[in-house]
Amino acid sequence: MNSPIEIEINELREKISRHDYNYYVLNEPVIPDEEYDFLIKKLEKLEIENPHLITPDSPTQRVGKDLTKESKPVSHKFPMLSLANTYSSEELYEFDKRIKKDLPAGESVEYVVEYKIDGASVSINYTNAKLNKAATRGDGTTGEEITHNIKTIKSVPLTLRGINRYSDSLSDIEVRGEIYMEVESFKKLNQERELTGEKLFANPRNASAGTIKLQDPKVVAQRPLSIFVYYLLSENPEWNTHYESLILLKELGFRTNSEFKLCRSIDEVLEYCRELEEKRDKLPYEVDGAVIKVNSLKQQKLLGNIAKSPRWAVAYKFKAKQASTKLKKITWQVGRTGTITPVAELEPVFLAGSTISRATLHNFDEIQRKDIRTGDIVIIEKGGDVIPKVVEVDLSKRDKNSKHETPPSNCPVCNSVLYKPENEVAFYCDNSECPAQVKGRIEHFSSRGAMDIEGLGEALIELFVEKGFLKTYADIYQLKDYRTELTQIDRLGKKSVDNLLAAIEKSKSKPFNKVLFALGIRFVGDGVARKLTTYFKSIDELISASEEEINSIYEIGPSISKSIKLFFSDSNNLHSVEKLKEAGLKFTSEQKQVEKNFFTGKTFVLTGGLTTLSRDEASNKIINLGGKTASSVSKKTDYVIAGEAAGSKFKKAEELGIKILSEDEFISYLNNPVLE
Repeated sequence: MNSPIEIEINELREKISRHDYNYYVLNEPVIPDEEYDFLIKKLEKLEIENPHLITPDSPTQRVGKDLTKESKPVSHKFPMLSLANTYSSEELYEFDKRIKKDLPAGESVEYVVEYKIDGASVSINYTNAKLNKAATRGDGTTGEEITHNIKTIKSVPLTLRGINRYSDSLSDIEVRGEIYMEVESFKKLNQERELTGEKLFANPRNASAGTIKLQDPKVVAQRPLSIFVYYLLSENPEWNTHYESLILLKELGFRTNSEFKLCRSIDEVLEYCRELEEKRDKLPYEVDGAVIKVNSLKQQKLLGNIAKSPRWAVAYKFKAKQASTKLKKITWQVGRTGTITPVAELEPVFLAGSTISRATLHNFDEIQRKDIRTGDIVIIEKGGDVIPKVVEVDLSKRDKNSKHETPPSNCPVCNSVLYKPENEVAFYCDNSECPAQVKGRIEHFSSRGAMDIEGLGEALIELFVEKGFLKTYADIYQLKDYRTELTQIDRLGKKSVDNLLAAIEKSKSKPFNKVLFALGIRFVGDGVARKLTTYFKSIDELISASEEEINSIYEIGPSISKSIKLFFSDSNNLHSVEKLKEAGLKFTSEQKQVEKNFFTGKTFVLTGGLTTLSRDEASNKIINLGGKTASSVSKKTDYVIAGEAAGSKFKKAEELGIKILSEDEFISYLNNPVLE
């Protein structure tokens, strides 16, 4: 039986949690701040006097006392995918057609429409109704643990409310949400930083994303972070629809955005998207569109995912916000592939949550088409996370003495003569040793999404390239040979150098897919790299593969396969790969050994809708059993797995005499993958 002190402490905790919910979730406080502060102080006093009764879910434990020494990686049980974008009603209708085509014939589809909050995505795990762990999105597969920081946000419940409903399904759940700052709170934060001489944040989203990764929860607690949660995940959900889960999230004590609607047709979806767009300028926070999700969880599973996006959801981007300002001058940037890109240097103007001082001009043809000149008053726009761009010139305010712009003839960095390929709009620097290209490739290689070499940022890379320590990204792993020289550089010192060298050494543990992405092959993003390294077990297999073989991989198109072959036809790239191999980087897939079975060495093509598995799940099971999946049927295909409403691939398999498996036959082999 609990002691009187224990009962009093529990009653206080329950009362404070209820007031937190009223204030931070419902925005309906029922007691004054002074009374709330009194309750907190009373609980703190009782816990200090009875430290054995302190629990992690106590309201006094929201702000941790210790600094986080390092960010721990967290593997997401369910991938955190990004959304494909649509920009018009036509594209939304196309999305609806694809959904209906990929589902069994005759099935009706409902959609849920919600605001797309412009913030930082997080995943929060609750075990037995208690907040267990929180993580950033990261690369979608692995994020960084931010549990202590998430606990400082008082609208995040430490213990779930109303847990009795669906209790089995809620014993181990993940909740997805968006951390954000309201615009006025963000402006106030920047004003405070300006007074103390600190660097200003670019926009509310950057401020939110940076804050949740800080090592000191006390600092995080002082920042005006808010959260909206939008998705509930369980391995065995007892609810059937996304709409039900949004209602349930609110019942569990989470803060959800009230602007969501269940729509029974794509016309209704479009009408509500337009309604949300009309309201956005009156919102206290930034949004950059609406999210449309298939309501049925069963249909979501059937539709599955592509490399990095769900097939069952899409973002509808609102029309970009605009502002006018003066174009001071045009500068030219050199990208990591040698592309020369014009940039508009502007008089700073506040737009869509951030101060804009630069905007892309895309290419010289665009400058000519819009007749953009230095000194013009230009209209710029920024839609959500899209880079600001110059839309048009205000000709009524043009100086009569302004002159037409001319393209550069030489690289602005290395002075090499530029060239412009036929049928292309871009100018290129052909010097692969151009410092700007070298820096760009190294920055990509060492970035968080690639090799994640902490401490090797833009400024340090620029310095190391100028001093001749780095000529390619492979040289990063030789920096240890220059330790003495590095420690003599101003503002570095022994500790900083040792930390950097340790981060470089740590990066060698990155898996093959991260290394492949880091190489910077055009069109090979993180998701594509994962698919390639699942199919090809080593870099040597990929290098020797034909364009046709690469192109046959499920959802890998001709642009990607051409780009890969072109990259590995360059002797400099092959030399860099060899140097990275010698340094100890991983160029082979780490896969469990499986006994020879029905799937080993065979190639399968999936067509139609499967009722028990999504295509991704089916593909992963085939690969884990030693098989391969391809996107098109050819003479090299061993089996076609035909689900409901199988189409042209089924017919081609029949024409080529390829064996066809029904879904039941496929599942039977999965359950008992013995040799034929």
